[in-house]
Amino acid sequence: MTVEAVCHRGANALAPENTYAAAQFCIDWGAEWLEIDVNTSADGVMYVFHGPGLARTTNGTGSIHNLQSQDVDALDCGAWFAPQHAGTRIPRLDEFLPWARDKINLFLDVKQAPLERLIELIDANGFREHCFFWFGDDRLARQFRALDADLTLKINVRSEDGLARAVREYDADIVEFGLDAQPADLITRCQRVGILSMIKYAGSRETDFSTILELAPDLANIDHADAFLRLRDQMQPP
Repeated sequence: MTVEAVCHRGANALAPENTYAAAQFCIDWGAEWLEIDVNTSADGVMYVFHGPGLARTTNGTGSIHNLQSQDVDALDCGAWFAPQHAGTRIPRLDEFLPWARDKINLFLDVKQAPLERLIELIDANGFREHCFFWFGDDRLARQFRALDADLTLKINVRSEDGLARAVREYDADIVEFGLDAQPADLITRCQRVGILSMIKYAGSRETDFSTILELAPDLANIDHADAFLRLRDQMQPP
């Protein structure tokens, strides 16, 4: 089987995270999935932005939650990364989705969003069968699952007990875990209960990429997808 690559915040080592430029690299590499963060301005506009603090990746200060969309739209989210990216704007989700449609599947890490409108936007852009969601806030995850029983939901786990809870309490479709969480056992258990497995790895060591490919989860959520994909092509030729 092919371990599908999930590009965490896009090609964040080559372009500013959560931008069109970072996404385009992943598309060009042939990655199956792009991870984006979803956050919301004070007037309810959803953005592809981690945050909520603005200072780390923009020329703004404070929180995106406290800014009106017209002010978010004026921020520079590229100059911090490299001079050639100066002037890059934070993508609006309602513009990003039609741009990404038919190019790559999406993993949406939802930080804050109006859930009913988010689901409507996903459906309007044909992503229902081409995306999955994660919520760091359990309350939002439960609200999301109550609103829609069919959209794909990921839950983070560290053990087989956590996996059982993810299925029982959230009707999870995917579980994510690290290399330090007895991944072989969790992958086997996922196969038995019929849900997908995903390993999270932020490093760039080829030996760890090899381990992930040998473990053969369904997906790998990684920060250096170009190197991972090159090795995958060697170890798992099509």
